[in-house]
Amino acid sequence: SLMTFFLGLTGYTTAMAAQYLGNGRTKYCALTVTQAALIALAAYPIILAARPLALLLFDVLDIPQVQREPQRLYFDILVYGSFIALLRNCLSCFFSAIGRTRIVMVSALTAMAVNVGVNYVLIFGKLGMPALGIRGAAIGTIIGGACGLAVLAAAYLSANNRRAFRVSQSFHVDKTVLLKLCRYGYPAGLEFFLNLLAFTLLIFLFQSEGIVTAAAVTVVFNWDMVAFVPLVGINIGVTSLVGRFMGAADPETAHRATLSGLKLAWMYSTCTLIAFAVFPEYLVGVFRPADSTGVFANVVPLAESMLRLAALYVFSDAMFLVFSGALRGAGDTFWAMCASVAFHWLLVALLYVLLRVLNLGPLPAWLAVCLVFMSFSFVFYLRYRGGKWRTLRIVEPEPEAEPLPPVNNGFHEPANT
Repeated sequence: SLMTFFLGLTGYTTAMAAQYLGNGRTKYCALTVTQAALIALAAYPIILAARPLALLLFDVLDIPQVQREPQRLYFDILVYGSFIALLRNCLSCFFSAIGRTRIVMVSALTAMAVNVGVNYVLIFGKLGMPALGIRGAAIGTIIGGACGLAVLAAAYLSANNRRAFRVSQSFHVDKTVLLKLCRYGYPAGLEFFLNLLAFTLLIFLFQSEGIVTAAAVTVVFNWDMVAFVPLVGINIGVTSLVGRFMGAADPETAHRATLSGLKLAWMYSTCTLIAFAVFPEYLVGVFRPADSTGVFANVVPLAESMLRLAALYVFSDAMFLVFSGALRGAGDTFWAMCASVAFHWLLVALLYVLLRVLNLGPLPAWLAVCLVFMSFSFVFYLRYRGGKWRTLRIVEPEPEAEPLPPVNNGFHEPANT
């Protein structure tokens, strides 16, 4: 949570670099990355300074002592290595912006593989290493992230990339680009932070209803993440495409890219809908413990019903992520922040009233959540349909634009979106 604001802020590198690329000003793509990296490094001491507040929160939440100490240890190690995640985010956004998403995938797979391997060695004390337990898990996460960063850095500093984007000339402060990144990126960062906080409260409200509800919600949201995360990838792709075509002053092709993203998202969501609506018992069964005669026997019917209701909003989720990605790619970040934050906190307030004031129980409350999710996507659709995004310009054209570099790995020109 301490990093979310800065991850969102520097994450706008995707849209800005894509706009500069579409505009033909390729050297500004690397300049944007440098400014994002400077923000990330400046954020590191701020995150460290906020560490005592997070530790205080552990005490306020009255977490059992046996859980609190390992939690503090794990948190401390991750905080001290947070600059790795911030820098990795900057480079990931650059490669997403220019269409070289394979590099991002290789980086993520490398980080995951190293994390799993190092965790196994350090947690359990294999290969002659001492068994570090939870400390080893945190160290493994940091080492995995560092390896993922190394993959991105190697690709970024490669000869072809340095030549195409004039990387060697980008290592300095550019006030114009820095202020532009802060201006358009801070709404995304604030949205990320406030929405994560609202989502945490939403989970807490459900979990406070008892162990059965808590377990059912955990099952449902685990499967919801399976449905949601691939759509985030489409969201990033739409942001990159719309940013590039808006930079090229071609809003019509940006619109076609958005519709292509929507079709792809709906294709994936169709599979999710079928799984949630038709096979919820199998999905819930994945979490079935060896002895399922106790609490889990009561969890199953509630979790299955909640999964079936979740099928109501999977298409709406796809619409929200696609249209929000398009709006952010065009530069409509402030409106997107206001709408998204207002929605999430309205949802928290509604859930509080349904559960704590009206005592309606988890299933009616979850139905209300699903219906609100469905309506929210149409708010973003109406904003997109209004067309204001077509007139926004983050990047103004220069008299003589540079030719686009041939490094896009399958990133098609506007005519072939």
